[in-house]
Amino acid sequence: MAAAGSAAERRPEGREPLLGSAGAAAGEGEEEEEEESRDVVESQEHYKSRWRSIWIMYLTMFLSSVGFSIVIMSVWPYLQKIDPTADASFLGWIIASYSIGQMVASPLFGLWSNYRPRREPLVISTAISVAANCLYAYVHVPHSHNKYYMLTARALVGFGAGNVAVVRSYIAGATSLTERTSAMANTSACQAVGFILGPVFQTCFTLIGEEGVTWKFLCLQLNMYTAPVLFGALLGVINIILIFAIFREHRVDDMGRQYKSINSDGEGSDVLDQNTEGSIDHVAVVALNVLFFVILFVFAVFETIATPLTMDMYSWTRKEAVFYNGIILSIIGIESVIVFMVVKTLSKKTGERAILHAGLVIVLVGFFILLPWGKKLPNIQWQEIKNNSIPRTSPSEMLVPFWSLPELQLPSNHTAEPVGCPVTQSWCLNTPMIYLAQYISSDVLIGLGYPVCNVMSYTLYSKVLGPKPQGVYMGWLTASGSGARILGPVFVSQIYTHLGPRWAFSLICGVVVVSLLLLEIVYKRLIAFSVRYGRMQEENC
Repeated sequence: MAAAGSAAERRPEGREPLLGSAGAAAGEGEEEEEEESRDVVESQEHYKSRWRSIWIMYLTMFLSSVGFSIVIMSVWPYLQKIDPTADASFLGWIIASYSIGQMVASPLFGLWSNYRPRREPLVISTAISVAANCLYAYVHVPHSHNKYYMLTARALVGFGAGNVAVVRSYIAGATSLTERTSAMANTSACQAVGFILGPVFQTCFTLIGEEGVTWKFLCLQLNMYTAPVLFGALLGVINIILIFAIFREHRVDDMGRQYKSINSDGEGSDVLDQNTEGSIDHVAVVALNVLFFVILFVFAVFETIATPLTMDMYSWTRKEAVFYNGIILSIIGIESVIVFMVVKTLSKKTGERAILHAGLVIVLVGFFILLPWGKKLPNIQWQEIKNNSIPRTSPSEMLVPFWSLPELQLPSNHTAEPVGCPVTQSWCLNTPMIYLAQYISSDVLIGLGYPVCNVMSYTLYSKVLGPKPQGVYMGWLTASGSGARILGPVFVSQIYTHLGPRWAFSLICGVVVVSLLLLEIVYKRLIAFSVRYGRMQEENC
């Protein structure tokens, strides 16, 4: 890693002090003494300890995303097995419960990390996830209401994942401006890899089978449904051990100089934190929260709509839709990891704001390509009205994210499920089909634009906040992303089902255009705290 160089001692050279040129001009009295006390050399030992702690945060982020994705493909069959009363709409609630739990927990853990050592919320949140995974493994034991136990377990896993706010706030406070983009990119890459490897782990555990092994004295069934969560619990325990053994509180200013951390003791923080509370640009903070919400919202729409769209347009069966879209999602995940690595270098040449702008434009083009053109209509699923014995697929079933779709159960006298665009969706009769080339091109572009926007929004957000403890602010940013993941599928279920892809993607394009206009309005405000504070000092002199 470029940020983790091998120099034994690091002192910023040829740079302005943290408080800007005005702070340097003051150059005497208490202000000068305060500045000199901060301009300390970072020893090799401190530097290595700082980056070891950051790597522990990378691991925590990875495990958080694995906790979401490791069971996502098996939730539906396991739910059917333990509670036959559960339907597809309840499955939607179980999937959404993770994001709801994370949305609630993120600001709370963020606030906690502002005033107490970060080890506390990190350990507690990880312990909650471990306990929730164990609960998931035992949801088959009760004689009734099993689906509600599963809902509770997934909500608690999401609640534990609220430590994402603590992770990002720690990384923001433990890196200099020059290190931060790289560190944030690495964090997002670990998150992406976790989402990719989660289903891979699940696939490996399918070798155990549905029956597996039963330990009666523990009332535990170790099978293809419970083994993944127990594996996740084991990883969580290892993470807790590493947090105790390796993680240390570190804080540096924008120039990379050591800072006294408020999280190390209960005393308070540096004079800079106390005096500059009001100088944070809250307009920029709110704007970045809105932009981040839009970024997560459009991606949630994209991943939710993939299965129903391909089934409607290309007459794919459920198995084909899950298989082909699974391959596409995996490729997009790999593409995202590559993009995360590239933007670290690119941002040094062009700046984060320009890259964020470019990322939003790419996402806009990706959704614009998805608009239906031409005259050819999709194949219509006439079978539903020709033979009433074939069950229909309700909109709530179709709009569950593709990795958790149940298989369509056909009557025993039928060998094939109905395919095509259901005639119950009136737009199927007059909306042109979206060609496969359009869909693949859109996937590539959105897979390119989304990770760019994700990393740059986090990086700019942390730089705008500056040296102030960022736990609560990062909590709100994470909560806005979780809210977007909840509302995205709701948007799809209402707009796509009733009005079709033309309206759905046109509205998404409109939302992205509005976000680009917002970015233009606040563009000059999206600067590092130290730069803005320096300018304010100059104006006051």
